[in-house]
Amino acid sequence: MAHQSRIGVIVIDCQTEDLTAALAFWKEALGCEGEIDDDGKYAQLHTGGQLRVLLQKVGHEPRVHLDIETDDREAERARLAAVGAKPLESIKTWHVMEAPTGHRFCIVGPQGGDFPAGAAEWED
Repeated sequence: MAHQSRIGVIVIDCQTEDLTAALAFWKEALGCEGEIDDDGKYAQLHTGGQLRVLLQKVGHEPRVHLDIETDDREAERARLAAVGAKPLESIKTWHVMEAPTGHRFCIVGPQGGDFPAGAAEWED
């Protein structure tokens, strides 16, 4: 059996109580439109490309992380652990991992309607 994965989202973690100012900045910086979701936790930027950019309200230090989207989260977690990533925690339906370089990333289900376009295929 095989599964597929690709970088799906660049997530800009914003340590703030309100994403309004962060959204205004990133819209100007990237030359795009965007909006905050109904609960105020996320803001989607419409960059026009396959790769999506998301602002996320967080309680930790600001950072940028990648979301790797896949059609099999467990197989992708096992594959990445085998090449050196460290599983940190599972939250709802996604897995937080840490690369050997110390960079965190998440393994998530497909985020866009175009999945699996451009995805790599891995033998399980």
